[in-house]
Amino acid sequence: MHTALSKKWLLAVLLSIALAGCGGGSGTDNVASSTAAASAAPTPEPGAPQATGNIATDGFNWFNFRRTQVGLASVTRNNRIDTAALGHSRYQATNNVISHEQTRTDADFTGATLGERLANAGYELGTAGYMYGEIISSTSYTSGFRSAEELIAAIYHRFVAFEPMFKEAGSGAVTSARGMTYFTTNFGAVGLDRGLGASDIVTYPFNGQQQVPQNFQSDNELPDPVPQQNEVGYPISVHANVTSTVQVESFTIQPRGSAALPVRLLTAGTDRYTPSSAASIIPLVPLAPATTYEVTFRGLIDNRAVSRTWTFVTQS
Repeated sequence: MHTALSKKWLLAVLLSIALAGCGGGSGTDNVASSTAAASAAPTPEPGAPQATGNIATDGFNWFNFRRTQVGLASVTRNNRIDTAALGHSRYQATNNVISHEQTRTDADFTGATLGERLANAGYELGTAGYMYGEIISSTSYTSGFRSAEELIAAIYHRFVAFEPMFKEAGSGAVTSARGMTYFTTNFGAVGLDRGLGASDIVTYPFNGQQQVPQNFQSDNELPDPVPQQNEVGYPISVHANVTSTVQVESFTIQPRGSAALPVRLLTAGTDRYTPSSAASIIPLVPLAPATTYEVTFRGLIDNRAVSRTWTFVTQS
């Protein structure tokens, strides 16, 4: 994710992240894949979007569905960002790679970096406040809902998808001759004038959420958020505006009435891939089925004390 603020304050944050879903892979060193129990199609939910059969549209709509559930504004679809996303998916499918970068001499080249691809598609960022980000996946299935849900499960990708200040986005998907589907979503904001209120946060899973997956296969995400093991519990996260700083004092998860679980804490101070505006805990054991979990976060958002306690219920 790249962010530029006013001339008084220039903040650059680069997250190079990629996800290979169940059955995914490109034969290159920057892709990991494995069978993930948490990667099944998302459970039908009240208010969920209707499937259109278009991978890119369904994935885009699922991101907006989840954003509104957690309390974020939906992003507007931008056809120029669509063009950049589709071009990058086509490049990856043609060249059998999964990467945020392109090589100029390769077929279907559209721009070496996301910034170049957006510019070449006619999306103008201006010179004042702007930001953009990209999340990608390579999978063996053709469900846009499932692709988006898996990207949300992958914590580094979730940091991008749930950035509160994004205003627009575009998606593109291409299925290669080998049967791999490359799904790309690019997010953007020209003018950093929308987001959460001062010192506010959103959480995921959100309060009262049902049918939360029990586990996540950490090796499926690049970078790998838990390098020491593959199967872990479903990641929990808090998100503030990209212009804010999150400081964690305590962050715990426990089955209701039981002891807290062991977790890996991700903050900007402990993990170089976590933005300063977010934090996460990843349980080091899979969550139990059909169980109510209680999460407590205490910390500072822009040096203001914030405390949240919420619950969610896992899948049966």
